[in-house]
Formats: sequence, structure tokens, C-alpha cells
Amino acid sequence: MARFKIVTTGPGNTDHSLEMETLGPLGAEIVEVTGGDDELMKAVADADAIYAKGRPRITAKVIEAGKKLKVVSLGSVGVDSVDVDAASALGIPVTNCPDTFIEEVADHAMTLILASWRRLVVQDQMVRKGEWTKARPMLYQFPRLMGMTLGFISFGHVARAVSKRAAPFGFQMLAYDPYIEELVMSEHGVQPVGYDELLQRSDIISMHAPGTKDAHHLMKEQHFRKMKKTSLFVNTGRGSTVDEAALIKALQEGWIAGAGLDVMEVEPIGNNNPMLGMENVIMTAHVASASSRFDVARKRRVGAELSLVLSGKWPRACVNPAILEKSKLVRWQPFSMERGPGN
Repeated sequence: MARFKIVTTGPGNTDHSLEMETLGPLGAEIVEVTGGDDELMKAVADADAIYAKGRPRITAKVIEAGKKLKVVSLGSVGVDSVDVDAASALGIPVTNCPDTFIEEVADHAMTLILASWRRLVVQDQMVRKGEWTKARPMLYQFPRLMGMTLGFISFGHVARAVSKRAAPFGFQMLAYDPYIEELVMSEHGVQPVGYDELLQRSDIISMHAPGTKDAHHLMKEQHFRKMKKTSLFVNTGRGSTVDEAALIKALQEGWIAGAGLDVMEVEPIGNNNPMLGMENVIMTAHVASASSRFDVARKRRVGAELSLVLSGKWPRACVNPAILEKSKLVRWQPFSMERGPGN
């Protein structure tokens, strides 16, 4: 009989060999459950851990059903698929992978910034349609990138990595993040500013806020109205940080010039979404973190986080760190209290 039971969702035949590299020696087993809350609640009743995979959402009812539950682990940066408040109320740590896919997401953010500014998709379509002579005159409308102002909403790990990539292009850089020390921004050549100032001064705004309650609809209609009419909005953070109806209105009515989006408020995007027909919008299917190392790195990290907690130790990345000091888990390394799910 296994020493530890870990419940996850899946078809019942998923290969968990990478997670088991660290979990196997502990005598743990991973049990896959199909179905919704009712099936999960039954399986979690005697479980030691939940391995959350995004769908279905790990609700308060599921967490409360786990009388022996010691940890909920996510293989992603975002934690909106878990009721973190419910876990915190029961003293259960929730772990994620905030530093595993930083470089991939930063690359993708920079790609969207450059492609949006140079209208790359439209330029490609012009060539394919035989409209070669229209391409150059179109770009005469826009200034060169050097000297433009790039503004970051939230300045976590990914935003900092983007700032390193953006610096050689000659950007002036601003950031708004009330949770990050101004010295951290200054060290990256980024000027800390208030939210309104960032909206008004930026030529490109890059959203990196996490999918938390505080950040829900951080960008609403009044915020898009404060942006320059020539500015672009890029989002590789979380779709929930943006009021999508307001973004659509801003694009339709010309409050802003365009957008580059990897995340939407509703995913996958609906066939009737007006942005699908907009030439000034570049969209990708929530793929910013994807690379050949994605699954390997993610699965091993989840296994490591689960193993730490099941071994009685603090996890490396905890999105509700306040509960750790009150827990019986042993602190084994210096721990940063900086916001866990930040992007």
C-alpha cells in the first residue's frame, strides 16, 4: 500500500514517470480521476495531495473534502484554477512553477511587441495578396521603435526578463507594481511610476499581472481611454486581468492602435469574437510558455514540490506563504516572500 496518495485529473493512463522520479522513493502514488467535483471529492477524502492540472477547477468543496490534505500543487504559473483562499483557510500550501518558463514567456512577449509595432502579420498578408507596393507606405505612418516608451504592468520575473530583452532596442521603460520595491525596477533600467502615468506615457504596454482577485479587470474602459491613440497593448499574463469587452471597444473606436495577445478572458476564443477580424490584433493560443522543455520541466518541478511538502519541508514556490510559518513544515532554505504567482 502506498504511503502517500496524490489525486489528479486525467484519462486514467497518463505517464507520470517524470513526477515519480522524486515521488517514487517516498512511496507515493498518483491516482487519476475522471469527472467533476463529486468524483474528485470522493477521491480526495483520503488523499495527501492534489496535483492540479487546470481543468476542472479545484474548488473549495474539493479542498475541504481532503481531511488529510497536505498540499495542492500546480504545474503552471497561474493559480486561478485553484481556490487558494479555501486552501489557506485550512492551512494548506498551494505551490506553482513561477520561475520555470520565464525565458519562454519573455521571448513570446518580446515577439508580440516587435511584431505588433512593425505590423508583421499585415505586412505578410500584403505580400501574399500581391500588394507589394502598399507595404512600405503603410509603415511610413509609424515612428521607429528606438526611443519609444515601454510600460510594464506588474514587474515580476517575466517582466524583468522582457526588460533585459527590450533594453538593446533603445526603449525608455516604465513599470507599475505596488508589490515590488522601486530599487528592483531601477536595477533593470526601469522607472517606477504610478498607474495613470504609465498608461498616459507608454507607447506599448505589456501586461504581466497574475490572475488574482486584486488584478481582476485591472484594465477597464477608463484605463484604455487614458492610453495614447497610437499605443499598443500586449498581454502574456492572464486574460482575467483585462475587461475584454473594453479592449474590443478600445480597438473598434480607435482609443488604441492595436494589440498583441497570448491570453484571452475566455479561452479558447469564441468564433464570434470581433478581434478575429481585426488586422491590428495579433493573437496566439496561450502558448507563450511552450517549448520542447515544457512538459519535462513542469512535471519534474511538480514532483519536487510535492515531495518537499510530503517530506515535511517548505516548498520552493508557495503562493500562500503566510501559512508556512504557522505550519509544522520545516524551513530548509531562505524563502522569498515576494508574490508567488507574479508574471
